[in-house]
Amino acid sequence: MGNTDPSPVTQWRKRRQRQGFVRVEVQVRKEDARLVRDVATALGDPTREAETRALLREKIASARSGGLKALLAAAPLEGIEIDRPRDFGRELSL
Repeated sequence: MGNTDPSPVTQWRKRRQRQGFVRVEVQVRKEDARLVRDVATALGDPTREAETRALLREKIASARSGGLKALLAAAPLEGIEIDRPRDFGRELSL
């Protein structure tokens, strides 16, 4: 008869899931792997998690708000017109 007990890894993963953790898989360049691991470690450390989360939200998450037009407007694109005219240059008879 086979062993029906869950493995220690399965037990650990279920325990972490009950604690509110999720498994995340990301693919990054080799030179960024250590950085991503360090970020994950800092987020998991109770003494650094709040500061790390706030810093990441300030530097990374806030950059997405406002959409593409807001991002382009904030970019140093002096002299480039990003608004387009609403006149399409042709007459329509309905």
